[in-house]
Amino acid sequence: MIEQNFGHATKCTPPPQRFLPVLSKVKESYLLWYKFYQDLPKVHRHSLGQRIDTLFVEVIEAISAASFLSPAEKHPYVRLAIKKADTLRVLLLVLWETKSLDDKKYIALSVKLDEAGKMLGGWNGQLAKQNSPAKAGEK
Repeated sequence: MIEQNFGHATKCTPPPQRFLPVLSKVKESYLLWYKFYQDLPKVHRHSLGQRIDTLFVEVIEAISAASFLSPAEKHPYVRLAIKKADTLRVLLLVLWETKSLDDKKYIALSVKLDEAGKMLGGWNGQLAKQNSPAKAGEK
């Protein structure tokens, strides 16, 4: 029997999700960013902060799309995710340099994004090898 409790607030735990490790890392980074985004000075929250937020979502979208494609189709999406993640790092650096993001927050985000970047780079290299003309000729 399923119990329904519409009148009371109940804590509901979502089912466990199985994400690619790189997607999990970017998601963790985004959740951290989201906390920091709320505290950005107004001068950056609605401009640079909004662009960073959008880039995070676009990186997540590119990785998610790549995860469902054939190896030959993944490569452009992985490269797009790398490009957007690199832009994200530069814009976060600008926030830090303008003192809109303190050292501790910048470092916390940078460490997670660097880990995700290494994972994306590894995935990109693996796809480049799989899709190389020499490999295609062996089939």
